[in-house]
Amino acid sequence: MGLTESLANYFDVHNHGSSVRTEILAGITTFLTMSYIVVVNPSILAENPDIPGIDGIAITGYTFGEVQSMLAVVTIVAAAIATLTMAFYANRPFAQAPGLGLNAFFAFTVVGALGIPWQTALAAVFVEGLLFIALTAVGAREAIIKIFPQPVKMAVGTGIGLFLTIIGLQAMGIVVDDVATLITLGDLASNPVAIVSIVGLFITFALYATGIPGSIILGIIITTVIGWALTFFGFVSPEAGLVAGSSTATYDVTPLVGAFVSGFGNVEAFSFALIIFTFFFVDFFDTAGTLVGVGQVAGFLDDNGDLPDIDKPLMADAVGTTVGAMIGTSTVTTYIESATGVEEGGRTGLTALVVAILFLCSLAFVPIATAIPLYASHIALVVIGVVMLQNVVDIEWDDITNTIPAGMTILIMPFTYSIAYGIAAGIVSYPLVKVAAGDYDDISAGQWVLAVLFVVYFVVRTSGMLQAQV
Repeated sequence: MGLTESLANYFDVHNHGSSVRTEILAGITTFLTMSYIVVVNPSILAENPDIPGIDGIAITGYTFGEVQSMLAVVTIVAAAIATLTMAFYANRPFAQAPGLGLNAFFAFTVVGALGIPWQTALAAVFVEGLLFIALTAVGAREAIIKIFPQPVKMAVGTGIGLFLTIIGLQAMGIVVDDVATLITLGDLASNPVAIVSIVGLFITFALYATGIPGSIILGIIITTVIGWALTFFGFVSPEAGLVAGSSTATYDVTPLVGAFVSGFGNVEAFSFALIIFTFFFVDFFDTAGTLVGVGQVAGFLDDNGDLPDIDKPLMADAVGTTVGAMIGTSTVTTYIESATGVEEGGRTGLTALVVAILFLCSLAFVPIATAIPLYASHIALVVIGVVMLQNVVDIEWDDITNTIPAGMTILIMPFTYSIAYGIAAGIVSYPLVKVAAGDYDDISAGQWVLAVLFVVYFVVRTSGMLQAQV
């Protein structure tokens, strides 16, 4: 029996109406569309010394470039482990990796705004992963989904999209801070970074619109080459910042592996619980929504619109998150880009296996990830952020009791630079507007409990801040 036949039999390829060749092509397509995360995840998680006030993972004795390369390695390994689990345990064509939005929440909100040590943030991700494993094992998914207000669930994706977009636009110099209006348009006429970023962004949008596999990573590379060429041929000075600073890549990830253990020594119970809750909430519903959405494209859904045996891919996600935290990266989630492989005909875990193998092969290109300048890598945030805005159509805007919590969820995220605060605003406002409208039956006891807990949290946090100022 040859390798092709063995793979076909193991993954039951033919009974799924596919072929080994189709599955391989689907896996390559999926990998190309999501490979940008190898570059983008390190650029978000690593503390950049050139951007004051934005914190992330910083390791004493290691340069920014070295930390970036470490994070590139663990990003690849976490993605490969999670996707291999998806392939062999769930036999589904879904690919996984550290998620956009969740890594931004990790770096900018938890470590940056809240001042939580990055080791403690990893500990929260680890606990979230364990909770996810336990709840998936006992089949508690349906019960959890019913607790959260529907308009909040539908609004989270759009809010995260806006959050990612503003982060990306800031890194690209297109949006800058302003004393009078807080934010404003950057100096596009004389800032080389902003000019090249705009060119690269619209090139990437054009590539994405044509449906070219790997359009985002291709746009990042083209933007980097433009910046390098302008600097190399003397059109702009090296000080303009179009070229990433020289750095040494390393494959030694020892400082990251197991770092989460020390994070348990810096735990403040309520804040830690809120962080875990937010990681869990976003990951849970992002993954569930992605699985159902991609499953619909593949024709996997049953007559009730549910994905059969969804607990298996959810378990793969949970395993990936837990392992990712152990080796030093943020929450792993299922990628919507898996739909590109499904559209190419991928129907089994063989597609996921190909994606995992390609991730492992990309370890050879880790040094290149550190050579990508921040403005180029963050093009991905703007493109994905804009695409995520389409989720807004799932909200019932004609019902004011849905409009208010959904709108609060969406708006608070970018304006406070926090996914957690956006979710909190939606959850607190939901029962209030439902009571005001007399829709008492739409509110569950669990929703009241969540709303009260968030109110208590903000009262305690605000009191602490006031005492600190006194």
